[in-house]
Amino acid sequence: MAGAYDDRDGFIWMDGKLVPWREANVHILSHAMHYASSVFEGERCYSGKIFKSREHSERLLESGRLLDMPIPYTVDQIEDAKAAVLKANNLTDAYVRAVAWRGAGEDMGVAARRNPVRMAVAAWEWGAYYGDAKWQGAKLDIAKWRRPSPETIPTSAKAAGLYMICTMSKHAAEEKGCSDALFMDYRGYVAEATGANVFFVKDGEVHTPDPDAILNGITRQTVIAMLRDMGIVVHERRIMPEELADFSECWLTGTAAEVTPVGQIGEHHFQVGQMTRKVAETYEALVRA
Repeated sequence: MAGAYDDRDGFIWMDGKLVPWREANVHILSHAMHYASSVFEGERCYSGKIFKSREHSERLLESGRLLDMPIPYTVDQIEDAKAAVLKANNLTDAYVRAVAWRGAGEDMGVAARRNPVRMAVAAWEWGAYYGDAKWQGAKLDIAKWRRPSPETIPTSAKAAGLYMICTMSKHAAEEKGCSDALFMDYRGYVAEATGANVFFVKDGEVHTPDPDAILNGITRQTVIAMLRDMGIVVHERRIMPEELADFSECWLTGTAAEVTPVGQIGEHHFQVGQMTRKVAETYEALVRA
């Protein structure tokens, strides 16, 4: 499948039924368009099976709850919708996007309790998120923006509004010839990339930011459990930016990113080393098991 995302063949599940791809539209006065009242999930399907599918559906409902936007579907109904989309589009290896939002209704201000919460599920073929960096090591810029405090926004929700600075930072990174950007959090600690969590290696042990102000990614949790099963010590802690010079390896994790090696962050260089390759290979085997 190729071309603009609004002009493709296929079907999208929308509000309980499959509709032709080009007809999956919303009104311009949808609340989400104006006030970012939207949450979503990104998932990968391998050989007909969505990895950690129910965990993603559960997180979607929790994200809606955190935004005071109750999603009118159960986990089982969301699972059925995803299965229907994959079947209708004849997909076995795909990226799956579930999204819920406040639609158009009687309210058109900040408050929107009288507007319906709507939901859709789409799926398409999507290769490596970082292209050749998947094997060669991504180059990251350091973003000028910082991830916000949990006191300003529900940082544990996968909410569309949290990605505004991600888009801006990724555009700035691409202009510098980088694949992505690394954020610091509101306190100045290392946080995450624009759509992925980050891991570092030092003296055979792994260090990753404490997810107290960032999304605790499902892939992140999977990789931490995998590392510990392999007998590797994992430190979840606050990491200062000056520590980047002390790490030998680095990788990103995310549903789209999977496990992607990092070769450079700003002026700091990393090896695409043995542990990074082992983690990537083990994760690849796990999702296809």
